[in-house]
Amino acid sequence: MTQSTTQRADTPQATPPKTPQNDAGAFEKLPLEETFKRLDSTPKGLAQSEAQQRLAKYGPNALEEKEIPLWRRLVSYFWGPIPWMIEIAAILSAVNGDWKSFGVIFAMLVINGGIGFWEEKGANDALKALKSQLALKARALRDGQWQEVDAANLVPGDVIRVRLGDVLPADVKLSEGDYLSVDQSALTGESLPVSKKSGDVAYSGTIAKQGEMVGVVYATGGQTFFGRTASLVQHAAPVSHFQKAVLSIGNFLIFLAIALSIVLIIVELSRGLTFLQLLAFVLVVVVASIPVAMPAVLSVTMALGALALSKMKAIVSKLTAIEEMAGVDILCSDKTGTLTQNKLTLGETAVFAAKDAAEVILAASLASKAEDADAIDTAVLNGLKDGDAQLKGYEQTKFVPFDPVSKRTEATIKGTDGKTFRVTKGAPQIVVDLARLDGADKDKADQVVEDSAAKGFRTLGVARSEDDGKTWTFLGILPLFDPPREDSAATIKDAQAHGIEVKMVTGDHQAIASEIAGQLNLGTHILTVDDNLSKVAEGGAVSPELGEHIERSDGFAQVFPEHKYAIVKVLQERGHIVAMTGDGVNDAPALKQADVGIAVSGATDAARGAAALILTAPGLNVIVSAVEEARRIFERMMSYTVYRIAMTLDILFFVVVAMLLFNTYPLTAIMVVLLSLLDDIPIMTIAWDNTAVQKSPVHWEMDRVLGLSSVMGALAFGGTFVLYLLARYAYHLPLQQEQTVMFLQLIAGGHLMLFLTRVRGPFWRPPYPAKPLLLAILGTQIIGVAMAGFGWLMPAISWTTIGLVWAYNLIWLIVADFAKLGVHRLMDSKAVHQSRFLRTVNASLHPIEMRVQQGDAAVHRAVHRAFGRPHRKSGK
Repeated sequence: MTQSTTQRADTPQATPPKTPQNDAGAFEKLPLEETFKRLDSTPKGLAQSEAQQRLAKYGPNALEEKEIPLWRRLVSYFWGPIPWMIEIAAILSAVNGDWKSFGVIFAMLVINGGIGFWEEKGANDALKALKSQLALKARALRDGQWQEVDAANLVPGDVIRVRLGDVLPADVKLSEGDYLSVDQSALTGESLPVSKKSGDVAYSGTIAKQGEMVGVVYATGGQTFFGRTASLVQHAAPVSHFQKAVLSIGNFLIFLAIALSIVLIIVELSRGLTFLQLLAFVLVVVVASIPVAMPAVLSVTMALGALALSKMKAIVSKLTAIEEMAGVDILCSDKTGTLTQNKLTLGETAVFAAKDAAEVILAASLASKAEDADAIDTAVLNGLKDGDAQLKGYEQTKFVPFDPVSKRTEATIKGTDGKTFRVTKGAPQIVVDLARLDGADKDKADQVVEDSAAKGFRTLGVARSEDDGKTWTFLGILPLFDPPREDSAATIKDAQAHGIEVKMVTGDHQAIASEIAGQLNLGTHILTVDDNLSKVAEGGAVSPELGEHIERSDGFAQVFPEHKYAIVKVLQERGHIVAMTGDGVNDAPALKQADVGIAVSGATDAARGAAALILTAPGLNVIVSAVEEARRIFERMMSYTVYRIAMTLDILFFVVVAMLLFNTYPLTAIMVVLLSLLDDIPIMTIAWDNTAVQKSPVHWEMDRVLGLSSVMGALAFGGTFVLYLLARYAYHLPLQQEQTVMFLQLIAGGHLMLFLTRVRGPFWRPPYPAKPLLLAILGTQIIGVAMAGFGWLMPAISWTTIGLVWAYNLIWLIVADFAKLGVHRLMDSKAVHQSRFLRTVNASLHPIEMRVQQGDAAVHRAVHRAFGRPHRKSGK
């Protein structure tokens, strides 16, 4: 079968366009012939060499991004409240003539700024690399062949094909094809898709909702309609619940440090201390107490996590989705291509009006398009015994691709005898109705479909029209089987072991869905779409019965894309964190509504744009791996938060209490600055740490974090203060050596605490610290011991004293670990009791909820007054 003229064309030799791109607006009113003439192009497209010349002339097809200059980003690390405090402390040290403190504080300023700048640069580079993997692609006619090229490389004069689900990569003048329905609401505000025909223009950034057409590019980049009218605004990434919680903790620690410092200043001034010296010391203590490294730790951990996921063939388009992914407890998964192989094979053909099975397969092949690489089309074409020979002499003059509304493809064919006829293939019920089949033939068709579905087969109806589509002859039914992926059953079992319930979602018949679900051990309780779910999709209320049915089901069959949105909405209202997979343009609302929208391998640009996670490899195991990595990232952030709160409480309370009780500095300003530096360096490496993967969904548990960090902070303060009393009263050390002992104590105790907070179980059990974290801690400990032993920047103490301090801290490590385990057990027990209580309350509220759904406003108000309405994501 030959293709249409655009597919058979030879490559023209064109010269660079005489018309500059800033005349793009004029092309909207130009006739097609004049458009090609002014662009120095033809329907045959461009040569690759010509396209390269035009790319050099007009630049890439992308909007210019205004990046902050490198020098300005570097300066920003030395400008702001925290850097100002460090800078003031350095200036005051210089004014007081304390040049050692000035040097160390200045070094702290440079090192903190440098590390933050370098880590952010690395994170940005990683994210840019990921972004490049998400670059839009386009199908362009170059050198006489349809090629997939980066959308950024399109130039005026390129001939491109646009089909269902594509995001238009440039402004185009449509030249061939029946029609194209595009959603241009983002540009014009029109709520309904707009139909386009040959000679119309379609704008960059709009989404093809139906149809397929060929067009010539007349404007790219900043010269497109979008580029000319849109104001470029640099949007920051949204802050997740976890980031908000951690940042609020940071603010709390800052306020606590300032409040205690004010008390300290008032008391010490009344005792006659010099104001400038006291202020310089207090500033240093405050700086050491606040989480200076927090922004860097957050960005690096998230970016490294996203990079790790990309190596698993899962690209995170929204970093904040990592937190939600860690808490997913229900995964609604597409069947085709995700749970199954998406490699369809033909079964035994059911012949109706055709003379034999070969005629049915030939007609279905003529209603296919090989270059679209559609799975069904490929299976049908592979069913021909000698494809090239059988299709020879047939010319496809017109092709209407499949869309979710018509549920069929149709082609106009010029036969070997020169006559023209139409062929169609699609959903059997649609083609049966098209052919007006009735009586025994309709009963036979229904029975074939049901029998095939019971065996897990999909079916295609095939028909032919000799009179331009006025009447159709039903030729037969082609059964298609898509077997489960070999790894699906094991992956589903693995997901269930991680506390994730997998629900199948498919547009196939219920019998097919039930058969495949049974083979995968998902369960066979498959719901079909009804009017109630359709009403939910349109914004209607969810009855408790419907919510319970959806929650308890194993999957959903005969689902349209809008029903996916309703399923997600119902499950979320039942208190679940839901991940939903999708690949089509109409899946975008469901992907946006889901806590984690997942665009599967081969998804349309529209689905990829709406998703938070984009898979580049088929199968479900990628999603499970992504959830595991998200839970690891979450654990790293939790351990960092607990450690940072506990260390701040230890240092802050020790310094303030010791000064108030004994009227002496327990640490020098240099020591406090060194403590801050030596604490922050290893905490940076927590982004690479090994962590356990929780076997159930994880959520932000503020009561656990605050409870554990408070206990650990109190124990650390107690251990530090007791050692200070021993050094002061039992060993009668001079003040300067007391200060060195306390410096070593805070360095050793602080890093040993990091070993405790990084795991929920005993610290000596796996997972063991990752090499970067272990080396960073060992390196800083060696530096700390060397400073104390050799007297660098502080009075030296004996090696015996150093050994005793370490022995003391190892004992404290064991005591604190038992306390940590006790807190976790207490919190786990509390969580179990809360879960039982909530189930009891929900059961008791069920009859009341029934009346609420029926519109009883009085009961509705009573429920709200008595119980409130807990947020669906507990703990956030």
